[in-house]
Amino acid sequence: MKVLVLNCGSSSVKFQLVETDEALAAAGKDHALAKGLVENIGGAAMLRYEAEGKRPVRETEEILEHKIAVERALGLLTRGDVGVLRDRGEIEAVGHRVVHGGERFKTSVRIDDEVLDGIEDCFELAPLHNPPNVKGYRAARDLLGAAPHVAVFDTSFHQTMPPEAFLYGLPYVLYQRHGIRRYGFHGTSHRFVSQRLAHLLGRTPDDPGLRLVTCHLGNGCSVAAIRGGRSQDTSMGFTPLEGLVMGTRSGDLDPAIVLHVMGKEELGVGEANALLNKHSGLLGLSGVSNDMRTLLAADAEGNERARAAVDVFCYRLRKYLAAYVGVLGGADAVAFAGGIGENAPAVRARSVRGLDAVGIAVDPKRNESARGTEGEISPEGASARVFVVPTNEELLIARDTYRIVAGLPPA
Repeated sequence: MKVLVLNCGSSSVKFQLVETDEALAAAGKDHALAKGLVENIGGAAMLRYEAEGKRPVRETEEILEHKIAVERALGLLTRGDVGVLRDRGEIEAVGHRVVHGGERFKTSVRIDDEVLDGIEDCFELAPLHNPPNVKGYRAARDLLGAAPHVAVFDTSFHQTMPPEAFLYGLPYVLYQRHGIRRYGFHGTSHRFVSQRLAHLLGRTPDDPGLRLVTCHLGNGCSVAAIRGGRSQDTSMGFTPLEGLVMGTRSGDLDPAIVLHVMGKEELGVGEANALLNKHSGLLGLSGVSNDMRTLLAADAEGNERARAAVDVFCYRLRKYLAAYVGVLGGADAVAFAGGIGENAPAVRARSVRGLDAVGIAVDPKRNESARGTEGEISPEGASARVFVVPTNEELLIARDTYRIVAGLPPA
């Protein structure tokens, strides 16, 4: 089955055409035939596209809305010189990344009017993400006729967390009235990585005794504790702001700091939100960059603030790793994924330093050689094996889409 995967942001459309079915997925042979990105929707947009055996495309044109962006994506997929399809009719299903499913959506689901209403009900919980997700759905629905559509939610994987993990120490009425609780994000990545990690260990993902800690480390970062294929806890909370230090997000902090700084700096709600989400994290600590590659280079050159930013990042991750070993009562394996997790051996080494007591360590040579490739980086005989597992959220979305359209449950 040829599945179009759409990930629509406020001013972007990321897309992939994936060929998958049950047999291909079981053999690990399903893959992207083409992928691309439309950025800066609403002005002079940049289109980037690449496909198997075709020259890459880089074009700039005025694109004012998501529907036009999706139409341009479909045009590239069917264009004679670079396309991989004869016509749009070859697209058999569309999988949509949807950020927030609230408590209602615990698995991926085929989109109908009732599901669409449920996604829109979550606008208040994800005002920057769910609305463009819906715009992408409406555009694809209008342009692709009878093709079925499936929503795959960032939050659904974490709906297996027990109440003691998802409830905050606030008046319970706020949970009842407003849904104030830990939801967690990056669920598609954590699910993909944990399934792949189980395979590498020679076990099934739903083995009730399997205890995994997965680390998605990019510009946004989160950690998940997973037992038997079910999320037990995760570092992101009511929003993606909680947890690890990230590229521009603060991660965990004393909530009274926000009130104190708002008073001292005379900040409004919008300014405080921007401070925590756009001007904090690695960027705010270092004053140099939110890019870990830049910070590691600056650290090597003796920049003290860059070093402090990297140290804080690694220390926070180390705390979560140790905490989640406690949550699970031990760990069979740990996985690093995402741009930082897959490509920064120094961060991996610094993050596990001192965790030998709980069985987590990396072999220096194995760790240094694992850059963007899958492989084990723990020492021989380690009680908790450590791997680099490149994530592939689009592939997971495509697999879920195929299974639901075929009448099968999500993997």
